[in-house]
Amino acid sequence: MKAIVASDPDLADRLEILISIPGISTTSAIALLADMPELGALTGKQAAVLAGLAPIWRQSGQWQGHERIQGGRPSIRQALFMPTLCAIQHNRAARNKFDDLIRAGKPRKVAVTAVMRKLVVLANALIRDGRKWRPDPA
Repeated sequence: MKAIVASDPDLADRLEILISIPGISTTSAIALLADMPELGALTGKQAAVLAGLAPIWRQSGQWQGHERIQGGRPSIRQALFMPTLCAIQHNRAARNKFDDLIRAGKPRKVAVTAVMRKLVVLANALIRDGRKWRPDPA
């Protein structure tokens, strides 16, 4: 897979952008490129829905349920789970988002899923703009 990506300049550029994001390794980036070739050509919401990380309401009549993630491509969620845990440890913005959700009383799994969505939206925006990730100055 690395040789295939290296032989295509466009894929190589997209790979470099993805691995610039803390938490996303070469393996995760290749999985994203393979399973979500549309990355960079979507809006943030479209990218989240395609990855299956957008909350979907399930209601019927009087019954009011919780929002759940569903649909999308499960392989993307699987490829992003461990990178998300790494991002929470090494990316200040991801850690702040996670901590804010935990303080708000959200379960850890919900908070991790929200950070996964944030990573997909970030990856989509960076590839769309053709730039690498850089930390916020603070």
